[in-house]
Amino acid sequence: MWVKRFHEEEEGSSLILIIFAGLIGLAVVLGTVAATSLYIERKRLFTVADGAALAAAEAFNLDDVQVINGRASITLTNTEVRKETDHYLQLIPTTESAGISVVSAVTNDGRSATVSLQKTWHPPVVSIFMPEGMVLDVTSTARTVLG
Repeated sequence: MWVKRFHEEEEGSSLILIIFAGLIGLAVVLGTVAATSLYIERKRLFTVADGAALAAAEAFNLDDVQVINGRASITLTNTEVRKETDHYLQLIPTTESAGISVVSAVTNDGRSATVSLQKTWHPPVVSIFMPEGMVLDVTSTARTVLG
């Protein structure tokens, strides 16, 4: 009788441990999936920002190129950089540009374009272990080099 009761208590505590281990395993899997999704989404946003900055840095007419002291030079403007950034976001597939907003698209020195983008990331599986969403901000700079 005593041995039987001992085995029943042992089975009950084993069941609790199995359930607890299953919950921890589920939390680890959901955390890994969410972290991977966040990483990939941030890389995608960086790729879009890099492309937009490059397009904006190279968006000038050849008529605007000036030769100063024997060197070719171009001066970008904030208006041109913003216009080309918006145009680039319209050209890429909507799956890549969905939910992206332009925080800023400027030139600080007239030779480089700096583009800052923002997007809200949502985890693939909503759970009590993960936030509902997170705002991602990225900034990329590309420079125009002539000659």
